[in-house]
Amino acid sequence: MISGTTKTFYLHVRCPYGDFEDWVGVRGLIEPLEQLLAAPFAFECPTHGVQTEFPLEGSEKRPSTTQNPPPATRATAPRRPARSSERKLFHVPVFVYGWSKSANSFHEDTTTLVFNASGALVRLLTPVELGESLFLVNKFTREEQRVRVVFREPHHERGMRVGLAFEKPTPTFWRKTRRGPRAAKALRVMVRGKDRNGNPFAHSSSTLDISEDGARLDGIAYLTAPGDIIEVKRRWHGKGRFRVAWLGQVGSFEANQVGICTLEPGHLPWRVKADEPHRPKSQKKS
Repeated sequence: MISGTTKTFYLHVRCPYGDFEDWVGVRGLIEPLEQLLAAPFAFECPTHGVQTEFPLEGSEKRPSTTQNPPPATRATAPRRPARSSERKLFHVPVFVYGWSKSANSFHEDTTTLVFNASGALVRLLTPVELGESLFLVNKFTREEQRVRVVFREPHHERGMRVGLAFEKPTPTFWRKTRRGPRAAKALRVMVRGKDRNGNPFAHSSSTLDISEDGARLDGIAYLTAPGDIIEVKRRWHGKGRFRVAWLGQVGSFEANQVGICTLEPGHLPWRVKADEPHRPKSQKKS
């Protein structure tokens, strides 16, 4: 390591059991602070031992609230298995899809183990590689973000614990309400794209609800897959390009439905209007 190029950072960490919270100094690093915040960090909890969590925040200067915490290095002792009953507040249902060198195209339903504004730690059964770009969908809001695999380790039960980092901090991604209004609207549309065998198709469908970010379509789930690009055209109202973000789970009421996200914001074949409050008619003047 070249002298004069390393830095010392201070990371705000919290034990998932809620018994310990402090700023931990980390010296001798060359990676930027953003990279540290996007990956799980190992630290010692006086009560529960070594824990691995995403830092809450970080700084190049020691915060005034700390009491001279001694600089530390990353702990190497194995962490205890995560207890889902202790982390209910951190469990958000998500949908991960993309293209992996090991598994090619894939899509998988899972939940977060922990999350922050920079990303999340999830459990995946699909093998993924460090540095790969994937898509993460919040199933509460149907909003999606491109993410990068920055961490992975074997899960104590099955699969891998995978750290996913946003391209930039996005604290609003984890809200439980949609960014804009979603209106229940049945509109007849024509969908064009390529099916799972690579053959072009044109199929009539209808929207179940619409928004300024996308829509939910019915009757074409068997033709598409997450990540596919499709064209949705509405007669006399234009057309737009969308990416398939999720498929309805087989056996559920959403079976054969797809969620789509626009690739051309502001260029949609429909218009979404927020519900306006009812206003009583004004009386005529005598």
